[in-house]
Amino acid sequence: MRGATILLSVLVLCATSCHIALSIRDGLLRNGNFELGPKPTEMKGTQVVGRNAIPEWEISGFVEYIKAGQKQGDMLLVVPEGAFAVRLGNEASIKQTFHVMKGMYYSITFSAARTCAQEEKLNISVSPEWGVLPMQTMYSSNGWDSYAWAFKALLSSVELVIHNPGVEEDPACGPLIDSVGIKALNPPRPTNKNIVKNGGFEIGPYIFPNTSWGVLVPPNIEDKHSPLLGWMVESLKAVKLINAPYFSVPQGRQAVELVAGRESAIAQVVRTIAGKTYVLSFAVGDASNSCEGSMIVEAFAGRDTIKVPYQSQGKGGYKRAALRFVAASNRTRIMFYSTFYHMRSDDFSSLCGPVIDDVKLLSVRVRN
Repeated sequence: MRGATILLSVLVLCATSCHIALSIRDGLLRNGNFELGPKPTEMKGTQVVGRNAIPEWEISGFVEYIKAGQKQGDMLLVVPEGAFAVRLGNEASIKQTFHVMKGMYYSITFSAARTCAQEEKLNISVSPEWGVLPMQTMYSSNGWDSYAWAFKALLSSVELVIHNPGVEEDPACGPLIDSVGIKALNPPRPTNKNIVKNGGFEIGPYIFPNTSWGVLVPPNIEDKHSPLLGWMVESLKAVKLINAPYFSVPQGRQAVELVAGRESAIAQVVRTIAGKTYVLSFAVGDASNSCEGSMIVEAFAGRDTIKVPYQSQGKGGYKRAALRFVAASNRTRIMFYSTFYHMRSDDFSSLCGPVIDDVKLLSVRVRN
């Protein structure tokens, strides 16, 4: 009897632990792709009726359940993946509660498409942190983009809320949401082989399998915890994290595409020793996404700068560059941005730009 009691206790403990482990595992949230939908009795046309009608989610406001191929007048409502998605109308939101590891950094990834509102935006929050992501600029022509947003878990159980703060004459107008995922982020550290943290951009937000459009990483003004750990997006527009094999990546599995000219800059503050000589090296290329033309990446290290030209054929490839400088203080800010704006040659509605990768910073000895 005692053995049975102990076994039961172990099973209960295991079940609890397994639930927590499943909750924080990288990938889709529970019903994160909205393929499990409301019952017919919980629908009024396309509008969802009932706070808990969508399994695993709690909704409020005017929320619609959209099927792939569905139209609103002459407009086709785009579902990024699978057969179903949700649309957030006036002051509408979706919420899910899940377990995380307190003190850990996490990144939320979701896909969103614009519909009929004039100034669409989304308020993303994991209490007490929040950010507003504008949907005005679409970076791809397929009708949607994937976005990342990061947070630091201050509690072991958190609520993710995706909210449309807009109010339109048509209450149904608002962004369409699909594929909500999560990824735990382990903070990178400098090493004796590279002072730059996460120089290969391998530590970043969750990228959905079998998707070929990358993930937008928002600027600091919209997310104080960058999903691209170690880096700050110090610009007005996002940068795009791209991945092999869907894009040409100079080194490793991931790289960053500077998709919005000087409005798309990334930076990092690194530890240096004043008066010491350093070399900042990096790769510049194109993503093999028909982004053609004369590109220039400008790199900064403190007061020093270098312009690296790259003639892109839009078919992949890269070159390496280096900036030698003497540190002026114990903290040196390094930064990269694209001099020009670029559009894909096969799609004049899609922003693109040069790729940077394999960023390294090392001190060098100066011969007398």
